Amino acid sequence: MKTNEDLQKDVQDAIKWEPLLKAAEIGVTAKDGVITLSGTVDSYAKKSEAEAAAKRVTGVKVVVEQIEIKTYSNLYDRDDNDLVNEVLNAYKWNWEIPNDKVKVKVENGWITLEGELNWNYQREAAERLIKKLAGIKGVSNLITIKSETHDEIEKMGIESALARNWSIKEQNIHVKVDGTKVTLTGDVDSWYQKEEAGRIAWNAPGVVTVNNELLVEYDYSLAD
Repeated sequence: MKTNEDLQKDVQDAIKWEPLLKAAEIGVTAKDGVITLSGTVDSYAKKSEAEAAAKRVTGVKVVVEQIEIKTYSNLYDRDDNDLVNEVLNAYKWNWEIPNDKVKVKVENGWITLEGELNWNYQREAAERLIKKLAGIKGVSNLITIKSETHDEIEKMGIESALARNWSIKEQNIHVKVDGTKVTLTGDVDSWYQKEEAGRIAWNAPGVVTVNNELLVEYDYSLAD
């Protein structure tokens, strides 16, 4: 079992291991699986990577992200119209994003994505492709999913896919299907396993919504 001190060190080491974050000044506190990240970075990419690195650590149940973005160069002072054009150009040359399906708005460096796509992987790609653009202060992904198929969602298909995945096949995961909505309940050992289960559920044809209610359970030592 880990103590809070063990978990704090594991998260600190995970953040330092990422090349993008080696010189970043990010504070980490840990309390019974709840990780709080604080500090200042000079790009949205670093902020996102710090959160992702923390979530991959075994024992992390929740990440509270309080990192601020503070730029030190005119390079990051971008005109909103320039950012819109760069985002649209990135989508134009990417096969994952259908042409003209995503609407992009930028206000003071904050990007808002809207529109309808057929698959969740497309929605995730729309955000992933722009995270490392210089000048971004944040991203609000409001894209909705409108499935291209009206077939009934196969509950057993999702359960089989979960059972095939080495990282979660031994976990206590229950699947409920209601129309185009899938709900996952139960418990897993890590945030990574929770997100992986959600990703698998989203891959089922016909899914429009996934309610990922999996709990990350981990026993902590009472010693600090």
